[in-house]
Amino acid sequence: MTDLEPYYFKGDQQVICGEIVPSIEDDFDENYPSIVDRFFTRYYYDFSDQQTEPHQVLYHSNRICLIGLAPGHDAFARGIESITFDVGKIDRSQNRVKGKKKSGGMIVQMDSSLALVTCKDGRVFKVRSCVPGKLVEVNQRVVEDVSLLEKEGEGYIAIVMPKPEQCEAIKNKLMSREQFESKNGNVIE
Repeated sequence: MTDLEPYYFKGDQQVICGEIVPSIEDDFDENYPSIVDRFFTRYYYDFSDQQTEPHQVLYHSNRICLIGLAPGHDAFARGIESITFDVGKIDRSQNRVKGKKKSGGMIVQMDSSLALVTCKDGRVFKVRSCVPGKLVEVNQRVVEDVSLLEKEGEGYIAIVMPKPEQCEAIKNKLMSREQFESKNGNVIE
């Protein structure tokens, strides 16, 4: 028994209209799907012929696309040291958008570089957009903590919003999870 125990929540049984309301603690489900599983569709894109640099696109129903490194990317095996959004002439972290239409966002193409990932062995990988559209935001948290890159949903590198009329064409150019797994011969968990 601790001295903080009086402050712990103790659920009282509630009765509404003569019915006992079950506690929310009883409804907790460890296997409840994650936010990514519930709201996003996973797509993949591989720019290289070597299949060692796949990217992941988490596609939301509102057209928002989270761009990140796919499991199996060579950077994870080499160990990621740092990430920067300064990709030469452009610093993607200086991107500022305003309003509902995201005016002021940088226009990116499928092969536009969003960031540079530096590995512990000195190798540098370009993280490309995979989706043409407006750059809405870059994830500054991954600069401070590169281990976030391994967490699906939290470790995205950038948010890109494609034009509504291009959405179906974009999805057709990307690989589904099943196509990606069969191409690479491994199952993503």
